[in-house]
Amino acid sequence: MAETVLVGMSGGVDSTVCAILLKEKGYNVIGATMAIWGERKIKGAGNSPKSHRDSCFKPNEQEDIDNARKIAQKIGIDFHVIDCAQKYDEIVLNYFKEEYLKGRTPNPCIRCNSLIKFKALPELASTSGIKFDYFATGHYAKIVKENDNCYLKRGINPKKDQSYFLYRLSQSQLSKIILPLGDYTKEQIRNIAHSAGLEVADKPDSQDFYSGDYNELLEIEEKIGNIVDTKGNILGTHKGIWNYTVGQRKGLKVSSGAPLYVLSLDKDKNEVVVGFRDETFKNVLYATDINIIKKNSIQKTFKAKAKFRSTQEPQDVTVEMIDENNIKVTFDEYQKSIAIGQSVVVYDNDYVVLGGIIDKVE
Repeated sequence: MAETVLVGMSGGVDSTVCAILLKEKGYNVIGATMAIWGERKIKGAGNSPKSHRDSCFKPNEQEDIDNARKIAQKIGIDFHVIDCAQKYDEIVLNYFKEEYLKGRTPNPCIRCNSLIKFKALPELASTSGIKFDYFATGHYAKIVKENDNCYLKRGINPKKDQSYFLYRLSQSQLSKIILPLGDYTKEQIRNIAHSAGLEVADKPDSQDFYSGDYNELLEIEEKIGNIVDTKGNILGTHKGIWNYTVGQRKGLKVSSGAPLYVLSLDKDKNEVVVGFRDETFKNVLYATDINIIKKNSIQKTFKAKAKFRSTQEPQDVTVEMIDENNIKVTFDEYQKSIAIGQSVVVYDNDYVVLGGIIDKVE
C-alpha cells in the first residue's frame, strides 16, 4: 500500500509541483493549506488583493486558498484547509511584535517554518482526522539520512536555496519531511507546471511575510525619540524605533554630508543610532538559542561557512562553541549591517550544521 504524504500547498508553483512530483513517485498525496489571517481587521491593511499579492500573511488569503483547492482538483488529490490562525497569532505575530518593540530585527519566516508550517499545520491536520506518513513542502532544500541521522542540505540552486529558513527543524521533524524540490532549479519547476497545463506556472514568488506597513501589525501608539550619531549628538527625531532596521539608509530624514545608515536601536534610551557606511561593518557576532543538526561537524572551535541573511552566499568563519546554547562566530572578512534578532546559520560544505539567534555584534 502506497505511503501517504500531506503536502503544504500555498497556491503557488513550488508547492504545486511538489505535489505533482510526489504523486508521480507513487505516493498517495493529500493537499493542505493553512488559514492564518482569521477574522482580524487591521486598520489601514485594506482589502485590495494587489496590495498584498506578494506576501504570505494577508487579508485576501482566501484567494490563495481557492487557487490551491482548484489546483488540487486539477491534479487529482484530496484537499483540506487547516485553521492555524490562533497558533499563528500566538507563535509568530506575538514574537514579531515583541522583538520589534525590543529594538531587534525579527525573522518571522524562520519561526513560522519550524513552529507553524512544519509543526502546527501537520499536527492540526492529524488531530482533524487526516492520516498521513510524511509531510512535504515546496522548499528548495534537501534532507538526507546518514547513519540513522537526518541532515539538512542546501538545494542545488544557490540562488533559490532555502535551507537558511529551515535550520530550526528538529531530528523528529526532519525524519518525517520530504523536500522534493531540492534537486531542481526554479526554471525546471516552472517548466513542469507548464507541462501540466497549470496557470500557476508563471505566478510570482512571495517576497515577504507581510507587504503592508508593519505598524498595521504592531498596533501601538507612536513613541517619539531621538536619532543620534555614535557620539550621542542629536540629528533628528523618530516616531518609534520599530520603524527602523539595522542597515537602513533611506527614509531617515536626517541631513548629512554623506549617506547615513542605521547602526543600532537602543530600546532603553528610545534612540535610533546612525553612522556612516564604514561604521556598519563588523566581523564578530554572538548567537543564542542554538539548534544543532549536524553534531559530528562540531568541535570546541572549528572553521566553517556561515550567513546571516537568506540571500547571502555563506562566508568563511571561525565558530567557537561557548556552551551548548551559545556560539561566537568570527567572519574572516568584515560584514555589513549584522542585525540583532536575525539568525546566523553555519554550514559544513552544503550541510547545515547549526543556527541561532544573533544576540550581540562586535
